[in-house]
Amino acid sequence: MTQELVRYSKVLEIIGDILKVQVAAAAGGEVRFGDLAVLEQASGETSLAQVININRDQVSLQIFTGTKGIATDATVTFLGHPMQVTYSPNILGRVFDGTGNPIDGGPDLAVDAKVSIGGPSVNPCERIVPKRMIRTDVPMIDVFNCLVESQKIPIFSVAGEPFNPFLARIGIQADADIVVFGGLGLIFDDYYTFRKSFEDAGVFSRTVMIVNQASDPIVERLLVPDMALAVAERFAVEEGKRVLVLLTDMTAYADALKEVGISMERVPSNRGYMGDLYSQLARRYEKACDYDKGGSVTILTVTTMPGDDVTHPVPDNTGYITEGQFYLHDGVLDPFGSLSRLKQNVIGKVTREDHGQIMNTMVRFYAGARDAEQKQAMAFELSDFDRQLLKFGGLFRRRFMDIDVSLPLEEALDLCWQTLAECFQPQQLLMKQELVDKFFPRDDSAGSEAVAAERAPA
Repeated sequence: MTQELVRYSKVLEIIGDILKVQVAAAAGGEVRFGDLAVLEQASGETSLAQVININRDQVSLQIFTGTKGIATDATVTFLGHPMQVTYSPNILGRVFDGTGNPIDGGPDLAVDAKVSIGGPSVNPCERIVPKRMIRTDVPMIDVFNCLVESQKIPIFSVAGEPFNPFLARIGIQADADIVVFGGLGLIFDDYYTFRKSFEDAGVFSRTVMIVNQASDPIVERLLVPDMALAVAERFAVEEGKRVLVLLTDMTAYADALKEVGISMERVPSNRGYMGDLYSQLARRYEKACDYDKGGSVTILTVTTMPGDDVTHPVPDNTGYITEGQFYLHDGVLDPFGSLSRLKQNVIGKVTREDHGQIMNTMVRFYAGARDAEQKQAMAFELSDFDRQLLKFGGLFRRRFMDIDVSLPLEEALDLCWQTLAECFQPQQLLMKQELVDKFFPRDDSAGSEAVAAERAPA
């Protein structure tokens, strides 16, 4: 039996994009936090709104299209359900805006099933320990900081870095069944670049895009992560798919939270952000899950750090929630700033036996190369081993740290051994002898000419 919708017409105040309306004291469960409402003006124009605060018989609504032109004689009808998003196989290869409406000119999806967004995180009893790797063909991820299914991990970066093209390339190259992309406050050029990249790579048919552009209402920015995650959960639970969720930029999401909080006259906490920033971020990130009787949801986001300040409230809170981070600066992934806390679940278990040893050895020698570079910059005398380290550092940056490098994991591991062989003797590696005997390239006459130019002094 369908519940009759009740209209309320006593508008108390309008501040910014927030409208406050008085409801019946006996409304009970009729009005709930997060529910949708339709605001109708005397002229017949309607606007969608969302309940963002309830104080006894006073309800605050965030108006999607803004409150410009809205008079106090408007009426509000509560719909009795939160925002819903379309879920069916037909949404693959489609693009939606922040309210869930298609914006790609494709067929109408009105008859397809709808699911509510913003539900609770998964029951821990339904989770399993992450143990499967998502290959990205990015050496600095696959070799040194593996992306594991059900992991939640951000890319820490700053404005001006190529984090959007990098995120798009991971979405294209990752061995996931479905990619759900959520764009937060994107300018049109960035939105078009993402879409064109997915189309040109031939993966658009397994991709769902939910995009809030910079010119769209800010309240839609708060809905995009929940919509993307609701769709991802359905694909993982009902169809057993391995879903990769890409979100950019979570700092824009946090800024939207701050703007709404200020409009509601809430007392800010750290640097103007609301005190529940951690809870709001965790509520989204904790949707990452490896389901015992289904697929998995893995979350990879971009978090820009204003002023490259990792103590800024957004990256600071994010670091407490997620299982590591990828640190992108100067166009490269930094092996020292990056960390994957779940990589030990897969390295040497689902990857090659030499993976753990080669990872540690490469990072150890690169740390030595950084020290040797400092000695060289300060005009200290260099030893022969310092010169070996300097050569290794240049090869390491060029062959592995550049985010444009694309190599399958096994080829990347082989290239690691080749790089070590070009710079060091086997006894200098301090690795397990059985691995050195098995993988160290003893005779590389075929490749000697190819690397001769790199071995020659500058």
